[in-house]
Amino acid sequence: MRAVVLVGGFGTRLRPLTFTTPKPMLPVGNRPIIENLVSMLSQAGISEVVLALGFKPEPFMAAFPDGRCAGVALHYAVEPEPLDTGGAIRFAAQHAGIDDTFVVVNGDVLTDLDVGRLISFHRETAAEATIHLTPVDDPSAYGVVELDDTGRVKRFVEKPAPGTAPSNLINAGTYVFEPSVLERIEGGRKVSIERETFPALVAKGSLFALSTDDYWIDTGRPDTYRQANFDMLDGRRRISGCDAVAVGAEVDSTAEVDHSLVAAGTKVGARSVLRDTIVLPGARIGDDCQILGSIVMGRVESEANVVDCVIGADGIVSAGTKLASTSRPDPSQS
Repeated sequence: MRAVVLVGGFGTRLRPLTFTTPKPMLPVGNRPIIENLVSMLSQAGISEVVLALGFKPEPFMAAFPDGRCAGVALHYAVEPEPLDTGGAIRFAAQHAGIDDTFVVVNGDVLTDLDVGRLISFHRETAAEATIHLTPVDDPSAYGVVELDDTGRVKRFVEKPAPGTAPSNLINAGTYVFEPSVLERIEGGRKVSIERETFPALVAKGSLFALSTDDYWIDTGRPDTYRQANFDMLDGRRRISGCDAVAVGAEVDSTAEVDHSLVAAGTKVGARSVLRDTIVLPGARIGDDCQILGSIVMGRVESEANVVDCVIGADGIVSAGTKLASTSRPDPSQS
C-alpha cells in the first residue's frame, strides 16, 4: 500500500524557522518531522510514500538523495501551483499513478496511531473514505466530527465557533481513501478536502471515522512544536524517544542543559544555561548565556539572556542583550 503525505504548506505559523527550512524538515526528537511520519507509516506496511510538495521542495530531495526515508521508497510530486489539501492529494496520487486504496497524512501531525488498525477498520466498514479522530479540550480550531453508532460520519464541521461543536472529536489528519475519492476532487483549481470533499462524502453516507486516544499533536505552532520535542525527550511517546544532546553537537562541559534538546551541528559555549529550550541545527550559542523556554536556530552571542523567544536562522542576539517574550532579533542586524 502507498501513502500521500502533504508537505507543501508555507509553515507561516512557525516563522521565522520556516523562512529557511520547510516545516516537515524541522527536527522533532533530533530527526525531521517527515522522518518520524514515514517511520510510523512503515510500521503499517506502507511500501512507498508520495510527498505532495510545493514550497521549497529542494531540501527534501537533498535530505534523501537515494529516494528513501526510514527504509521506505519516496516519490516526489511537486505542485505547479498551490492546490489546497484536496487538490494536492489528487495531484500527488495521480502523479504517482495510485489506483488502489491509499493512506493520506498531514505533514505537520505526529501521532502514535496504529495506521494498520485504521486501514482494517476502513475495510471492515466498506467505507469510501475513513478519517482518524482524536478528542481535544477545545475543538474550535479544528474540523469537528459527529458519528453514529457504526462509525459513519453524520456531520463534519470545520472550525466551529466556540461552544457550537457537535463533539470534542476532531479530524486528526490521517485518512484512508479509495481511489474513487480522487474523482470527487475537481482538477485545475484549489480544493479543500475538509470543506468540500468530506461534506460530499457525508452526504453520500460513505465517510467513516475511527476515534482513538493515541498520542497526537499538531506541530504547526511554536508552542506545540516545542512540546512535541519535549514529549520525545520525556518518554511520552509509545513508539519514539530521543537523547537530550544529539551526536554531533558541541556542548561545553561547563554548560547546563536542563530539559532541553540540542541538535547535531550546533555549538553551546562555556557556562551557558539552556532550560526548556530547543536548539536547532546550525545554531551557535556563546559563553555565559541564559536561554529559557525558547527555540534557537540562529546565533546567540556571549552573556545574552533569551526568554520565550523564537530565533530564526538569520537572527542574531548581540552580546549582553536581554530578549524576552515575543520579541525577535532585527534581521537587518544579521
